[in-house]
Amino acid sequence: MTWFQAIITAVVEGLTEFLPISSTAHMKFAQAFMHVDPKDPFINMFDIVIQFAAILAVIVLYWKKFVNVKHISFYIKLLVAVIPSLIFGALLKKHIEHVLGSITIIATITVLGGIVLLFIDNFFKNQTITEEPQINNGRALKIGFFQILAIVFPGLSRSAATIIGGMASGLTRSLAAEFSFFLAVPTMAAATAKELLDTYKETPEVFHSSNNGMLVAGCLIAFIVSVVSIKFFITYLQKHGFKVFGVYRIIAGLIILGLALTNVI
Repeated sequence: MTWFQAIITAVVEGLTEFLPISSTAHMKFAQAFMHVDPKDPFINMFDIVIQFAAILAVIVLYWKKFVNVKHISFYIKLLVAVIPSLIFGALLKKHIEHVLGSITIIATITVLGGIVLLFIDNFFKNQTITEEPQINNGRALKIGFFQILAIVFPGLSRSAATIIGGMASGLTRSLAAEFSFFLAVPTMAAATAKELLDTYKETPEVFHSSNNGMLVAGCLIAFIVSVVSIKFFITYLQKHGFKVFGVYRIIAGLIILGLALTNVI
């Protein structure tokens, strides 16, 4: 990976991490256009680590929530919600790596996820849960199980899966999005820790000064861009729905699928 490729990947990650369009899919699409080797162990590690850096933007923007130790029930909800993904993430690691190596599969999942988003606003109406304290552990666990869909189908979007899970549990669009952001913190922290450990055990040679500098820069860029992305998404959801994201996913997925099938990328 070159510095240019790393910067572009980090910007794409920051822009798409919190949108229901799959940041993983967009990073893989961008890397395919730039002819980045998908089998390079540093690439996989880079993608996951900068995702965690992007997620840290949530702590900055919602710091009062994350540093309020008196609000222990909030942390318990996150712990309950993250358990399913920790279990299935460990069990399906090889499956995830296989899917992430196929642009065709990711593009197909992107299109199918877009079709779902076209109708989500019609599926869930009269949502009654408007504040985080109203989310009980049962609802948190249900949202956590929805997150498994993003693990089984990389490219579906962790954000989309958990927001849909939240709305299916009675949360409003904006609250479902916020809880999705909160849940991303422990989820990506665990995924990053595991990826770093696995990479260090299997291919320690990737941890050299050039790669490390690239990784730090990628993290900073993804974090800064994510701060802007979160603010935009929450504001947009309060006024609009998911249909535009569904249309975008279908168009983008079909274009990428066509380019992949014709061996252009």
